[in-house]
Amino acid sequence: MQPANEAVFSKPSHNLDQCTQKMIQDLHVYTPLQAEEIQRVVAEVTIKTVKKGSFLLREGQIPQVCYHVFKGCVREYYLVDGEEKTSEFYLEGDSISDDLSKIERRPSRKYWECLEDTTLSVFTQAQEEKMYRLFPRIESLCRIETEKKLGQFRELMAFYLASSPEERYLNLLNTRPNLLTRVPQYQLASYLGVKPESLSRIRGRIHASRVQR
Repeated sequence: MQPANEAVFSKPSHNLDQCTQKMIQDLHVYTPLQAEEIQRVVAEVTIKTVKKGSFLLREGQIPQVCYHVFKGCVREYYLVDGEEKTSEFYLEGDSISDDLSKIERRPSRKYWECLEDTTLSVFTQAQEEKMYRLFPRIESLCRIETEKKLGQFRELMAFYLASSPEERYLNLLNTRPNLLTRVPQYQLASYLGVKPESLSRIRGRIHASRVQR
């Protein structure tokens, strides 16, 4: 029997061809692929839909796959002394992977929870290694994506350490405004490093200052 809230994959809830075309567009952002490479990638990757409330990964599991989100929202969090600490939200166009745990084959500390019905690609490590052997340029593409993510993470961490909670909220308002209407406030507060009541006060001050202008 499937554990409670464990991810159960089903056929995509919207057009499969649209997902495939979007995946090809995302790949072309980094490097132009030949027709043979595109066909091989499309043939290897599985696209599925996961129900809201399902988990793609739990603490203690060794990740075997990576994902790319076409539609939906996935929250990444850790449990610290029984309290959930949100570290990221993945939306349309984002890739999800715990590379260190996957490479070292050690249990992950992360949870990946679907906050909405989510359509994503599912790419196993075996498929990934096979693609690298057949098409070395795809390995280069993935390396570029990894370097980009690492650079973005470093910038975000530097900003987080040097900013106030209100500055973090304003940055989120300017860079990811759709996140604010798709995520529960207590999870958003955890992501910003504050309590829900503090986030309410921050929102109130910002709203009041904008009304006065």
